[in-house]
Amino acid sequence: MIQQLVLELPHRAALEADDFLMSACNQEAVRLIDSWPEWPGAGHAIVGPAGSGKSHLANVWLLKSGARRCDAGAIAAFYGLGEGAPRGVLLEDLDRVAFDEEALFHLLNLSAEYGFSVMLTARQAPAAWHVGLADLASRLRLIPIAEIGAPDDDLLRAVLLKQFLDRQLDVDPQVIAYLSARMERSMEAARDLVEALDRAALSEGRRITRHLAAEILAHAASPSDG
Repeated sequence: MIQQLVLELPHRAALEADDFLMSACNQEAVRLIDSWPEWPGAGHAIVGPAGSGKSHLANVWLLKSGARRCDAGAIAAFYGLGEGAPRGVLLEDLDRVAFDEEALFHLLNLSAEYGFSVMLTARQAPAAWHVGLADLASRLRLIPIAEIGAPDDDLLRAVLLKQFLDRQLDVDPQVIAYLSARMERSMEAARDLVEALDRAALSEGRRITRHLAAEILAHAASPSDG
């Protein structure tokens, strides 16, 4: 019965990583990875909320392309490589860290000149980043975006199921359906919810039932005492 839920979504092998669960909300980003190296232009971005799978897909691209991960503080070292640059450069979370704007501008220009790809991941679209360099702001507005949206019902159920199975917990599919219909719609919330249910079941010596699920959901929705 539980295995039928697993089959509701296709599993995307993540090349030596855990399976990546595909659904309508992340198909655009998956297609972007699949289409490399036939990318129009050199720079592309995957945009989505925390825990949505951006880094997972970026890792798939790294392994597929032979690209290299670059820290935000080391961008200048990559654009200085010129013809010796790798086939691709991955920069993650640039909307949340300080970086050399001029270095990124030169990197994007040289990626087009020398034919290597640049992948950016962020929670916000590059056009919305607060940058002071006008030339970079113009370039960022032109970068194609593959957006990962909020998880749909099928994906939430699959993620909950996978989280339970990873913890070797046998949970009734009706409980999973109950949770997915009432929980906060995010991947992080799914992981936090399963952890809270596992902890409560262990500490109280209870099975994970719909009643326990309702208690944990009510607790998560209540204001913090602190």
